[in-house]
Amino acid sequence: MRAEAGAIEKVSIDPQTFAPTLSTVDDAPPRGICGSGMIDLIAELLNAGIVDRSGSFAGDREHPRIVRTGDEAAYVLVFADQTPMGEDIVFTASDLKNLIYSKGAVYAGFTTLLGEAGMDFSLVERVIITGGFGQYLNIDKAVAIGLLPDIERGKFAYMGNSSIKGAYMALLSNDYRQEARDICNRMTYVDFSSNPHYMEEFTSACFLPHTNLNAFPSVTEAKKAS
Repeated sequence: MRAEAGAIEKVSIDPQTFAPTLSTVDDAPPRGICGSGMIDLIAELLNAGIVDRSGSFAGDREHPRIVRTGDEAAYVLVFADQTPMGEDIVFTASDLKNLIYSKGAVYAGFTTLLGEAGMDFSLVERVIITGGFGQYLNIDKAVAIGLLPDIERGKFAYMGNSSIKGAYMALLSNDYRQEARDICNRMTYVDFSSNPHYMEEFTSACFLPHTNLNAFPSVTEAKKAS
């Protein structure tokens, strides 16, 4: 659901009991889960061993929170008696796969663009995270699932709703409007659908966090420490 009252926006899971600790928007009774909450949830499911790196639910787990919904496994985030709808809030195997595909597409976009420029993440000075969703993103958990690159955390910067800010700047300033034109004229368009490397990058990124664990050293070290 959208990040409105009752949306679960933060999640942690006890790896021993599988019990979640939740935060909702406006501290309202939980009605669903928003984007930042889903990123937290995937990272926590992986850390607790409820799902594996391929994005599959562990078949040997028997627990009241691990159920079958139709023909697929699911994790019960909130039981029905704790929701205003009187229904369980569940996160299914299909939900998980769809989000892995989405995060894989984002990460593959990063690596493909860098490759086209003859660069890698070590040369990136700053990653700007924008949008209403972005400002609530937990960087460490986004890295843990492979949505963001495992680089120095100080390189990430939040900018809020940058499209609106940019529109204001262009409307109110001739200089900024000209700068926007200049940037547009210098841009290079990369079509992922026809790029020969994009699908390879996407396939590699459809694991948690990635098929190449060397690209995520902090995630690997954290797993060893736990």
